[in-house]
Amino acid sequence: MEKMIAFCGIICTECPAYLATQNNDEIKRKEVAAQWSSDKYPLKPEDVNCYGCLATDEDLMAFCADCKVRQCGQQKKVKNCAYCEEYICDKLNKLWTIIGEHSKQAKAMLEDIRKKDKA
Repeated sequence: MEKMIAFCGIICTECPAYLATQNNDEIKRKEVAAQWSSDKYPLKPEDVNCYGCLATDEDLMAFCADCKVRQCGQQKKVKNCAYCEEYICDKLNKLWTIIGEHSKQAKAMLEDIRKKDKA
């Protein structure tokens, strides 16, 4: 399976919600719902359906559908934030703060894309 890189640098195709959807895995959906549920985004297992950040006609996790970085990337028609003239912007920095430990991998992914693009 080819990697799907979200606008923010997260690898969608390695995301537990994406994998639960692709594998129709109800146990994984329950785990993701329990781990990711919050007051702002209360999740039930049936809410864990995601086809990745780049999907336009399929389901996304609620917070992915609401993501300002995703909305901005779609509006600018960039493949991901590594290709944006405003990289690294406040929206991206704010999102990386929210995703915490996953931000290191996301930043590294976008930096790697930028290096390869300039080569």
